[in-house]
Amino acid sequence: MRRRLSFRHPAVRLVRALGVVSLTGVAACGDRGAATTAAADGTGGTLVIAVAGDPNTLFPPLATTTQSQAIARILFERLAEIGPALNTVGDGGFTPRLAERWTWSADSMQLTFRLAPGARWHDGAPVRARDVQFGFQITTNPAVASVNAPFLENIDSVSTPDSLTATVWFKRRKPSQFFDVVYNLDVLPAHRLDSIPPAALAQHPLTREPVGTGRFRFERWERGALLELVSDTLNVRGRAKLDRVLWKVAPDFAAATITLFAGDADFLETLRPENVAELAKSPALRVLPYDALAYGFLGFNLRARGTGPSTSRPPHPVLGDVQVRRALSMAVDRARLVRNVFDSLGRVAIGPAPRALFPDTTSLRPLPFDVAHAKALLDSAGWVDGNGDGVREKNGVALAFEIMVPTSSETRRRFAILLQEQLQAVGAKVGVDALELNTVIARASSRDFDAYMGSWSPTPGLAGIPSVWGSRAARAEKGQNWQSYESAAFDAGVTRALESFDPATSRTAWVQAYQQILDDAPSVWLYEPRAIAGIHRRVRPTGLRADQWYAGLADWQIDPAERLPRDQIGLRATR
Repeated sequence: MRRRLSFRHPAVRLVRALGVVSLTGVAACGDRGAATTAAADGTGGTLVIAVAGDPNTLFPPLATTTQSQAIARILFERLAEIGPALNTVGDGGFTPRLAERWTWSADSMQLTFRLAPGARWHDGAPVRARDVQFGFQITTNPAVASVNAPFLENIDSVSTPDSLTATVWFKRRKPSQFFDVVYNLDVLPAHRLDSIPPAALAQHPLTREPVGTGRFRFERWERGALLELVSDTLNVRGRAKLDRVLWKVAPDFAAATITLFAGDADFLETLRPENVAELAKSPALRVLPYDALAYGFLGFNLRARGTGPSTSRPPHPVLGDVQVRRALSMAVDRARLVRNVFDSLGRVAIGPAPRALFPDTTSLRPLPFDVAHAKALLDSAGWVDGNGDGVREKNGVALAFEIMVPTSSETRRRFAILLQEQLQAVGAKVGVDALELNTVIARASSRDFDAYMGSWSPTPGLAGIPSVWGSRAARAEKGQNWQSYESAAFDAGVTRALESFDPATSRTAWVQAYQQILDDAPSVWLYEPRAIAGIHRRVRPTGLRADQWYAGLADWQIDPAERLPRDQIGLRATR
């Protein structure tokens, strides 16, 4: 089910047309004079990553932004790591990490992990079974409100027969039992955190300067400026190949791009088409195409603006009407928008999942682009332009709403402006409110918005769908179903799909569930980006995994002959 970029791929055709070197071509960048003698094994050097916006937290159970998830996953290792095929059925393809091995009970209701004896926290304390148990207790504690809690609902408990043995007890058999545990259960340092009230963990100083288990450890975080990780030289799996990684924080995407092109960063996760064209002129940079599991959408708030779960709020005066949402969806020429924003580096989304993860896209019937039908739907629902001002009204309420968009995403900002223009054609008055990313998250999570430009990177196996689009998440005080979409039919279909051991039954259930959400139109499903990163030629990355490009960051290298002054003198001197 994994999508790969080949040289027949449109995104790569664009790259090749610009004359940029391919993934395997790593050339010298002309900075040899700054290099000094490197370690004999080729380790060393500093990688600077440009990002648009700060992480929202470094505490793994609460990491929700791209930056936060990347840094938390680098600092904290899993019990086992998923393989490049992203298999979520059984334990095939998973590689031991904090656990050196695992065994199943005969009925598959118990899964026992034997921890690696040499695994250590970055403060030197040994990793123990109590840390696995503590991680489960914290992640599932309602006072913490972790985004990973829904993934662990099938776990009854975690016991610790001895200090190196943790046994997970399940409530029922599921195809994704192993994946649910190792991908979503954060092993946390009980010796540092167990005295802190769970509700206080999010803001506690100890979670802002985390002690993890990964091959990089936390060094410093200067809010709004930079975040530094350094190689953990005593790690049981060996030190990272790089000496340090620095996230250089920019206020928005444009500034992050300038940081890369100015030579002040080595890597930027996403490039726009015009950036790719500009990069072709740079002797120091190259493009790095990779698979990515992501989709973008215009999300509607189906309930009135305000704090609280869906059950505490009446329907939104405009967007609570399914006929209005369907009409707005049909008024959007998504193919035109994707061409305008991405050129050949994107395609129209199929729904709340990228194609690479969905088992049967051919059976779906998306709402078509049909302006005439959209106008007819609004007419029949009672939304008419009675005063000739170009904006429809119903019972004194204007067909008007605001789209909230993060300043950190130039892509989403451009989509919002284009949507504003297209929706005006059917009598909708749409405003665009550009806000800092963490402000967008705060307002979205409190349901204080009309609509927002969203982007999600779903987990392999689509196991996270209920936590983002399921009814229970809409009714939860701190659930991630910010749009308050509820559908018993969608919920039931997703449950059948995730719990069936028969592939055909699961595939049929996915189609039924997704057709339901397409018909209900809680969002306009807009785009799937084709991922193109920008990277300095001196950097030799490993393969970028589709769900987490940073999964192999500890094995990235910089040729000793290509080191820059910052690689030798340390970052503190450059502040």
